[in-house]
Amino acid sequence: MGRGRWWSPTSAAAEPRSVPLLLLGVALVAASFYAGAVVRSRSSSALVSLPSGSGSRSLDPSRAQDAGSLKFTNRVSLSYRTTPISVPDYGVAVCPLEYNEYIPCHDTSYTSKLKNLDRSRHEDLESICPPQEKCLFCLVPPPNDYKIPIRWPTSRDYVWRSNVNHSRLAEVKGGQNWVHEKGKLWWFPGGGTHFKHGASEYIERLGNMMTNSTGDLRMAGVVQVLDVGCGVASFSAYLLPLDIHTMSFAPKDGHENQIQFALERGIGAMISALATKQLPYPGKSFEMVHCSRCRVDWHENDGILLKEVDRLLRPNGYFVYSAPPAYRKDKDFPVIWEKIMNITTAMCWKLIAKHVQTAIWIKPEDQSCRQKNADLKLLNICDSSDDSSPSWKIPLMNCVRLNKDQSNIQKLPSRPDRLSFYSKSLEMIGVTPGKFAKNNKFWQNQVSMYWSFLGVEKTSIRNVMDMNANYGGFAVALSNDPVWIMNIVPHTMNNTLPVIYDRGLIGSYHNWCEPFSTYPRSYDLLHAFHLFSHYQSQKEYCSLEDIMLEIDRITRPKGFIIIRDENDILSEINGLAPKFLWDVTTHMLENEESKPEKVLIFRKKFWAIV
Repeated sequence: MGRGRWWSPTSAAAEPRSVPLLLLGVALVAASFYAGAVVRSRSSSALVSLPSGSGSRSLDPSRAQDAGSLKFTNRVSLSYRTTPISVPDYGVAVCPLEYNEYIPCHDTSYTSKLKNLDRSRHEDLESICPPQEKCLFCLVPPPNDYKIPIRWPTSRDYVWRSNVNHSRLAEVKGGQNWVHEKGKLWWFPGGGTHFKHGASEYIERLGNMMTNSTGDLRMAGVVQVLDVGCGVASFSAYLLPLDIHTMSFAPKDGHENQIQFALERGIGAMISALATKQLPYPGKSFEMVHCSRCRVDWHENDGILLKEVDRLLRPNGYFVYSAPPAYRKDKDFPVIWEKIMNITTAMCWKLIAKHVQTAIWIKPEDQSCRQKNADLKLLNICDSSDDSSPSWKIPLMNCVRLNKDQSNIQKLPSRPDRLSFYSKSLEMIGVTPGKFAKNNKFWQNQVSMYWSFLGVEKTSIRNVMDMNANYGGFAVALSNDPVWIMNIVPHTMNNTLPVIYDRGLIGSYHNWCEPFSTYPRSYDLLHAFHLFSHYQSQKEYCSLEDIMLEIDRITRPKGFIIIRDENDILSEINGLAPKFLWDVTTHMLENEESKPEKVLIFRKKFWAIV
């Protein structure tokens, strides 16, 4: 993320013939190669940092001696979490190179040994965290030849092969135009299993199906989409020109590293699975749920997974299903289709279109049909209290919800007006219009100051996470910048994620005592606003060091971490930062009460094992 300029095509999507030009341009600026430190093998355990200005030069290990004054002492060692945590004077250990894609709560070497998982329902693909004594406590290294990611929008179509060096998707999905190899790059033509000729044509077709050929998805009222089994997230990427924002997810399964590809491209995505628990998103958050060959057995278990889709859809929301049962008459597909039709009919969904290989249903706003089917014992109605808690590790429910209080149903404007709209969800948690406006103004000012503190081109930052997003003001203040934001609401804090979705943003519930469901090196910028103090009462199993280690894992080399909190917490983090190989600058800003507050901005060093 240095300041050197990157070559960019004149349009966001470069054609295949542009590849030589892209390679030439990148070679000329050489902004992609190593710029940081070297972790020697254990027998030669020095950690050496090159000068900070070397971000645009290739790292030659033989030059390590030139940087002798910048040696560090961290050692390569397979270290596990202990109680209490004790970080050695020489710094946090560095995991061996083979752990460069370590995802603690999606570790098959651990889950494969568990006997009590319902694998028939894919419970093994959900987030399952090992006990602390089996969790690694070491810095996750980048792979050999890791390069600073290509900048957006070029990254939509091209990423470095060395950053995600897995070829299986290109081999098995190349014919569907998911991804192709182009020399030192991966090229993403924009295809998918059901749109191998490009997502744009497919998106246009969906809009025509929803509007009787009179408009597009925006005209159909779609603002936020949930993409189930998203692959490399090309569908999401090609919705962005319509200002439609997508929460894309897929499991860590046989389609290896699909979410890693998506994030490397600069497209919002996370690891998740529709299995035995609710997805970590609030109810009534999406105008559309999309499944294109998403490998979900919707017809099984009395349609419990379709009932989870129903929970997530807003009234008049769409379920888009592009899969063989929607069009094929061979094998078991007609039986599967009949089961899906029976389930959706019982839920009172209306099949509004069926064309080519796609079927589209709409969820009703009127509740009379559901109540009638419940009276006929065709449908179970959920207890109204089931919606009060954050959807965090809650078992799936074989029931649907009734909107008994129609006064709480609100028609939301489209983006960008939705970003600053005062919604019912704000009113329900006691936020007044005045407080909401003040919070928006506060974050506009804070973000402006953040950019001045960071001192980098805005295009050097793409993937952003707000670790304690509250009302989403930080994300809204960034809405005109070339970034996307994953807004996280800790599940033990005030439940503000419905507010965030009502603002046209995306995000997830999470517990920061656990690692997040994403690959290492996912984010360019993490923002932790009064997050650490929330977990101070849980120090024994949720310490500062635990959260810092996870921050380090998911931050890209040369990425930024902005932390604001109580002064004693900041002092402790500041003291630990060198052991995590973070540089720091200190700044002062006013908080919402106009009182001075310290802001620490850390930058992760760029290092690699050689």
